Amino acid sequence: MTTHPRVAWAITYIDEHLDERLSLNELAAKAGLSVWRFSAVFRKHAGVSPHRFICLQRLQLVRTLLADGESLASAAQVAGFYDQSHLCRHFKSAWGMTPSQYVGRQRSAAAMTDGSREREAA
Repeated sequence: MTTHPRVAWAITYIDEHLDERLSLNELAAKAGLSVWRFSAVFRKHAGVSPHRFICLQRLQLVRTLLADGESLASAAQVAGFYDQSHLCRHFKSAWGMTPSQYVGRQRSAAAMTDGSREREAA
């Protein structure tokens, strides 16, 4: 994804601290760059702004947690969202459906797959 060492560091740091509040000022300072320079370098090498990257990483974690059976409240907390409402707004904006709709579709897909396997075994 990226070859810039400070961006690679930032991505690792973000992934390890998704449940914490991550500010652009903090990330830039830890990377040893000004906020403006950090944002520009990050966007160039990661393809999105630092804020967008953090949000997408959190949303991906939520999808994994929900698929593993976590509750929406627990997934929101673990992924670093302020609350369920905050999570739902970002989730719907990113994927065009609410987390509940996503879980429903996952269950439907799993049921269809299980049904296909049962028919094949018969």
